[in-house]
Amino acid sequence: MANETNQNGGQQQGAESDMTLTNRQGHPITDNQNVRTVGSRGPTTLENYHFLEKITHFDRERIPERVVHARGAGAHGYFESYGKAGDEPVSKYTRAKLFQEAGKRTPAFVRFSTVVHGGHSPETLRDPRGFAVKFYTEDGNWDLVGNNLKIFFIRDPLKFPDMVHAFKPDPVTNVNNMERMFDFLSLSPEATHMVTFLFSPWGIPANYRQMQGSGVNTYKWVNKDGVGVLVKYHFEPLKLPIRNLTQADADKIISKNYSHATQDLYEAIEKGEYPEWELRVQILSDDEHPELDFDPLDPTKLWPEDVAPMLPVGKLVLDRNPTNYFAEVEQAAFGTGVLVDGLDFSDDKLLQGRTFSYSDTQRHRVGTNYLQLPINAPKTHVATNQRDGQMAYNVDAAPGQSPHVNYEPSSLGGLKEAPKAGKDHEPAYNARLVRQKIDRPNDFKQAGETYRAFEDWERDELIANLVANLSICKADIRERMIGYFTQADPDYGRRVREGLEANGLQHGNPATGAVASDAGVEEAKKLGGETDGY
Repeated sequence: MANETNQNGGQQQGAESDMTLTNRQGHPITDNQNVRTVGSRGPTTLENYHFLEKITHFDRERIPERVVHARGAGAHGYFESYGKAGDEPVSKYTRAKLFQEAGKRTPAFVRFSTVVHGGHSPETLRDPRGFAVKFYTEDGNWDLVGNNLKIFFIRDPLKFPDMVHAFKPDPVTNVNNMERMFDFLSLSPEATHMVTFLFSPWGIPANYRQMQGSGVNTYKWVNKDGVGVLVKYHFEPLKLPIRNLTQADADKIISKNYSHATQDLYEAIEKGEYPEWELRVQILSDDEHPELDFDPLDPTKLWPEDVAPMLPVGKLVLDRNPTNYFAEVEQAAFGTGVLVDGLDFSDDKLLQGRTFSYSDTQRHRVGTNYLQLPINAPKTHVATNQRDGQMAYNVDAAPGQSPHVNYEPSSLGGLKEAPKAGKDHEPAYNARLVRQKIDRPNDFKQAGETYRAFEDWERDELIANLVANLSICKADIRERMIGYFTQADPDYGRRVREGLEANGLQHGNPATGAVASDAGVEEAKKLGGETDGY
């Protein structure tokens, strides 16, 4: 009985063995899928010890390269506000100062990236693209950290280290192994929608200038009366059409240039061809929206535009290249918790997990005083009572502040609290503290809608890419994935199954890499010239 497993690959209740998952304190982990939250929707609580131990170790897995988003490019520019959200004054929804006046410009820095692969990996690999924006507002920095795709693989932050481990190279061979990736995905049905995008042409944007950006998670806007609304952020290219690559396109580019997207961005800005995006928001009232068949806090879901229209609020322009890649692009540090007055968090579990993780990993990767670096420092005054730490080169003191006072409150010349700009947003909760997934997971409906919305060539590419990569996977992994695709759309599942049956199982188990990478190994054995050395 100790070795029996449930349908999710885990042990049956009460059955422990040497394979029982524990933390590093030796505590058996009974739920590795859900953080502990107030009700199934959240918010999360600070006492999530297993999550905190897991994510803080994950944040420190690479030195000094980023664990994720290591391969990046960046540029400086500005955000210009329209003063409205669609046709209405933006002040109806938020009191954030950078949005209030039409024509108001806020300095900005953007870092584009790939997510899974290393710092010198090709920019043609199939991978979500990071789209992180730092707004240097008059109220301090606001970081909007997102991806080119508007959804994500998971909805609970407890699963993030596992997801990345499955996508990263095998810890034994150091080779990316698609069977490991699909093993995780086949036990994570909520990922089906993201898989549908990732293995379509949307998984390889042609370059950074012609791709979308999204905050992915649900945030809140808060007005002067303290009233909050749910909001999602989206960047849409203004001057250029969106372009994505087929796998064949990417293979042609990779033979000529590993850094084509970085080069394209740099050269366009040098020539004065400044890329532009329009920032659009979707807004919903701050409640559970029982009329929807999904939870609006679920990051695996799109908000339909007929329910939440895209409202333009401003444009982002990049008009200046970095003068030193390391100092500006590599040391740029973002965090989802970096918000200004008028912006707030929703109870999105993934967002709340990211908010702890991002700033934690920056302190580890760049250093305790990473916010003193010019690329990360706000352009407004900074006065804190934080002192010292590794590489401190400045004291965050106000003019006239007593150097003897590094605490608050004080009557001896210390810092004072700021006046409030509006009423506090005070959401109310009345729920048990639980470990549960959200009540309306609906993991497959939107994946099917996305599949049917694709053009024929996009569907053909999606099926071909899935078949090529699933071919090396064990039969049970393939069957689970086909089952998910079939629940999304019967034609989707049928085409993947037929493609796999025609393609056959390419390799025995266990697989080392992927079909294309294995073919490369075989080609390398045949090509090249022999030599006797020197």
